[in-house]
Amino acid sequence: MGKPTGFMDYERKTGRAQEPKERILHFHEFHQPLTTEEQQKQGARCMECGVPFCQAGMMIEGMVSGCPLHNLIPEWNDLVCSGNWEQAYNRLKKTNNFPEFTSRVCPALCEAACTCGHYGDAVTTKENERGIIEYACAHGLAGAKPPKVRTGKRVAVIGSGPAGLAAADQLNKRGHHVTVYERDDRIGGLLMYGIPNMKLEKSVIDLKVAVMQEEGVEFVTNANVGKDIRAAKLLKEYDRVILACGARHPRDIHAPGRDAKGILFAVDFLASVTKSLLDSDLKDKKFVSPKGKHVVVIGGGDTGNDCVGTCIRLGAASVTQLEMMPKAPDTRAADNQWPEWPKVCKTDYGQEEAIAVFGHDPRVYQTTVREFLKDKNGNLNGVCTVRLEQTKEEKTGRIVLTEAAGSEKKIQADLVLIAAGFLGSEKYVADAFGVKLNERANVKTREGRYETGVSHVFACGDMRRGQSLVVWAIREGREVAREVDLSLMGYTYMTVQ
Repeated sequence: MGKPTGFMDYERKTGRAQEPKERILHFHEFHQPLTTEEQQKQGARCMECGVPFCQAGMMIEGMVSGCPLHNLIPEWNDLVCSGNWEQAYNRLKKTNNFPEFTSRVCPALCEAACTCGHYGDAVTTKENERGIIEYACAHGLAGAKPPKVRTGKRVAVIGSGPAGLAAADQLNKRGHHVTVYERDDRIGGLLMYGIPNMKLEKSVIDLKVAVMQEEGVEFVTNANVGKDIRAAKLLKEYDRVILACGARHPRDIHAPGRDAKGILFAVDFLASVTKSLLDSDLKDKKFVSPKGKHVVVIGGGDTGNDCVGTCIRLGAASVTQLEMMPKAPDTRAADNQWPEWPKVCKTDYGQEEAIAVFGHDPRVYQTTVREFLKDKNGNLNGVCTVRLEQTKEEKTGRIVLTEAAGSEKKIQADLVLIAAGFLGSEKYVADAFGVKLNERANVKTREGRYETGVSHVFACGDMRRGQSLVVWAIREGREVAREVDLSLMGYTYMTVQ
């Protein structure tokens, strides 16, 4: 521990974010880092507790508490405090392949489980992580380190999201020849086209991919395995295949009028905006523009919030965000004690921007769409919503949502973005390799393992566990790499955490 009384001597401090009305004028990241001196004080706030829940990554009441990667958080917080940034980077990289990404997009499970947060303000762990990786990049510590010995074994990774990239990185460092296949035109998967620029600048991804290429990983884009590239070909050319294609099959809203023109899946909308931004700075207009339109976003999660922020930047006349569940409490409830994940109301950047621009929170809770309204030409011109009430089933005791009588309401809408989650992986890839899906439409693997049941074929990430966080994807990529290495070599020295 750098300073035993640091958590008492220093208050929590985070980098300043641009004001909402300033940042909506661009699509760049908008958080300003702390100074080195300030960051070291934040590192000093870490208590180096005897039981560091921050790195536990354990399930409590169905929710994860602490970091799934089991990052050595107290260690590198102490090293940040003492100014030993290089060693801090070495300890961070021991468990996390991509702190460039997680320090930007992770919801900071570590901070939610921080012991300091039990009675006061948690340590700024996510920001300390960002400080470490930024220092490493600026001082040449994060450059390419190709393996000195090659095994001669070949592995194909299908999908270049965080799980696929983590698996590729680990296996390449082990000395295997790794080729990553990506169906889109750029590497990154969810990171590239699922997360807007203001949360993760794509240059950050490009720089990391360039390092991996220099280390020996081969990337093939515009390669839609299962359609343009036959699975049998890959199984013949490679010793092992890893399926890491994500869970991008969106959940639909089956209501009357669904065929109206002007209803899009959020994932398609966000991807098209990001691609147009990267290709032409939006000049090619190859996306459905919300400019001057009344937008309704269905879904209150991260993707829905990203739609809110994106639509505001693109000049929407109004944005309404529908959320089926009731508003969460502002503070922990009595049955949601630390170190459980806090089930509290979070106002994210998109909602902050909507409040600044429109004067009110865009979220409407306990509400869903009963009908999509359209004009005689089939164009969307509104949605009919209904309020939902929570009731308890007598037989099961389950809480269910039912429509409240007489609560129908019409909302003006020229554009609807459906951000209602995902139903699992896209079936054609699984069919191509002959792997089975479970009841959630995710690839079925051996209990607690990553083997699919088809010889030499493994699966990981969202494609195996369902839609989840980037940190879980990286964890699964590291774990599947270990299993693949063991199956190839008969032994493995790979560590997961």
